[in-house]
Amino acid sequence: MQIGLVGLQYSGKTTLFNTLAGIEMQPGVSMKEEATIEVVKVPDERLEKLFKIFNPKKQVNATIEIFDTPGLRMQDDGKVKITSVFLNNVKNNDALFYVIRQFNDDTVAHPMNNINPVRDIQFLESEFLLSDLAFLENRIEKLKKEVMKSKDDSFKKELPVIEKCYAHVESENPLRTLKLDENELKFLSGYQLLTLKPLTIAVNFDENTIADSQKIINDIKSNIGDAAANIIPFSAKIENELSNLDEEDRKIFMADYGIEESALTKILRTSYEILGLQSFFTVGEDENRAWTIKNGYTAQDAAGVIHTDFYNKFIRAEVVSYDDFINYGSFAKCKEAGVWRLEGKDYLVKDGDILNIRHS
Repeated sequence: MQIGLVGLQYSGKTTLFNTLAGIEMQPGVSMKEEATIEVVKVPDERLEKLFKIFNPKKQVNATIEIFDTPGLRMQDDGKVKITSVFLNNVKNNDALFYVIRQFNDDTVAHPMNNINPVRDIQFLESEFLLSDLAFLENRIEKLKKEVMKSKDDSFKKELPVIEKCYAHVESENPLRTLKLDENELKFLSGYQLLTLKPLTIAVNFDENTIADSQKIINDIKSNIGDAAANIIPFSAKIENELSNLDEEDRKIFMADYGIEESALTKILRTSYEILGLQSFFTVGEDENRAWTIKNGYTAQDAAGVIHTDFYNKFIRAEVVSYDDFINYGSFAKCKEAGVWRLEGKDYLVKDGDILNIRHS
């Protein structure tokens, strides 16, 4: 799964990307010309606690791909324009993060000359709406021709779905706000429509205003009219400094700024949520590992993520929830309490389940 960071130049997007990816920042202002991708570990306090209990030889976190698209900049005509190269990069992402500037810095001018997060969000949204509108219009024309000459009923079934989407986008509404059932979504699954992608808006504050960010966040929510979008306040500068501190100093630093949770942790966790992902754990002396699965996966599906043979030769899954395990402290005590159990192939795995797969 891949999330894409998009935004205007000098929004702090690449600073955020480098911090997420653990890349050491170079002095000076970033002028990245090419897209960059990194596989990033997803922090999980539950895995850290399990490590202390089992003390395995190896710990393996879940991972997610972060894609950094070069920031949109002012062109020679004094306007910020979205190119086809930019759009093609963004289309490959499974979910989008708009990185929006709220910090002031007189040494780095905003591409649109002043700080206005609502305007910046609306600019990106309007460009993505136009892209989707153009695609849907072309698709409708092709489908109408196919309906006339083809006996394939799939074209007749798809046409009203595309027309429904077109009407929604033409009204300047992103597709993520349109109610679509599973069958309708299947028709759209291969089209990479930009406004259908799950969206999170990460608003980049400076270190002096991050503690009082809620008023601006509320203003953004009331103006963008998209209840489906998550909004996360953060400070790229603070997050970069936090990433270079040890655990004890990090806690002190966060307390000084009134930060309860690192934005990086929140961003990565939100990525999981908006992509419909969750984690289960396997534990032991050799390795503790977090495995990524989609919500709704069965025990047999989860076994297949570990190894194909485990899916094909699945017998049972030994299951205990993370909370129960921490509460009772051992598998033996979980069995005594009746919270350790055997489940069949149709058991729906829950986030944080600890599994041991029995197979032939």
